[in-house]
Amino acid sequence: MTAPQASSQYRPSLPLLWWTKRRTYFVFAMRELSCVFVAWFVAFMVMLIHAVGQGPARYEDFLDLAGRPWVVVINILALAFLIVHAVTWFQLAPKAMVVKAGRQQVPPAAIMGAHFAGWLIISLIVMWVVLR
Repeated sequence: MTAPQASSQYRPSLPLLWWTKRRTYFVFAMRELSCVFVAWFVAFMVMLIHAVGQGPARYEDFLDLAGRPWVVVINILALAFLIVHAVTWFQLAPKAMVVKAGRQQVPPAAIMGAHFAGWLIISLIVMWVVLR
């Protein structure tokens, strides 16, 4: 094996806040950052399920933790970033998949609309289950 050689290609340096220069870059950076909050939300839900499985005392402990102001703030941020993540994902879906009905390609707006409609229906079902 040979040792890796230093690249002789030109690599321009980027300023630290390059992603704030254009709106598209900013949206891209926010979408990437939203993954951290998706991970937080998954961990929070796993902690909830675990607490419920451990009995009423552990569930009460979890509720005490969930009611602390810093957890509420993180969860509000997580909700905002989850919405950004979902919306940008649904906007990307028509570019990631080509759906054909017979010989005709389904318009991208129909694919995106179907995703948003599915999200709305599932959200309404969850809301009905939680609030009844």
